[in-house]
Amino acid sequence: MVVIEPAIGSEETDLNSEKSSSSTEPQPATSAESAKDVSDGFETASEGEPGTDDEESNGGAGDEPQQEEVPSCDDAFNDEKLKEKALAQANDAKMEGNKHFGAGQYQEALSQYEFALQVAPEMPSSIEIRSICHSNRAICFIKLEKFEDAIKECTKALELNPSYMKALTRRAEAHEKLERFEEALADTKRILELDPSNAHARRAIPRLEHLAKEKQEKLKEEMIGKLKEMGNSVLGRFGMSIDNFKAVKDPATGQYSVSFQR
Repeated sequence: MVVIEPAIGSEETDLNSEKSSSSTEPQPATSAESAKDVSDGFETASEGEPGTDDEESNGGAGDEPQQEEVPSCDDAFNDEKLKEKALAQANDAKMEGNKHFGAGQYQEALSQYEFALQVAPEMPSSIEIRSICHSNRAICFIKLEKFEDAIKECTKALELNPSYMKALTRRAEAHEKLERFEEALADTKRILELDPSNAHARRAIPRLEHLAKEKQEKLKEEMIGKLKEMGNSVLGRFGMSIDNFKAVKDPATGQYSVSFQR
């Protein structure tokens, strides 16, 4: 009887093959590899997300330039409505100031005109009301005998409206009150240029010219007096004075000759 023994080598070979097959089984893919496989041919969320605020602020490469927001028609309409509302509010304040002025309440009138100037929007359609309020503040200051303030307000009004007759008239009046006759004369002449038929300005010009000339003569005499005092202080050391010198004008040439007299 023949006994057949199992082939130990083949059994070992089977075991080895099982081991080798188990060792060659596919290992679970890493997260990076799986992500790569999934993303092939597709844009993942992380790839499609925009850069962070820091990247944008640092000017990261690939960032698209942000477009400026264009105001909509509704925004422009609302802004225009707000300006119209502010202009109406300024006009109401001006009218209230006129009431106070008519009642002789000049400080209250000043406050209302100032409020109107604060709320009036700076746009072409508000130039008229702003120049009027500055001019009205000027007349209030004239009534309060604050002529410097009146001149400043008139100047602001004329910056807005250079041909504003009332502002020119009030500034000329304030200049005259301060005995600045040359400045008052300049404003009055400007009024006559704008309105040649203005009888008040026409009458005022000769009067202001006379006052301006008188003031010049007065200033000249004051200057000569100061020069005499200075000269006498020097000549007195030598026993002389300015009175020892006489200036005579030559009517033919208009020149002066000085002679010394004891």
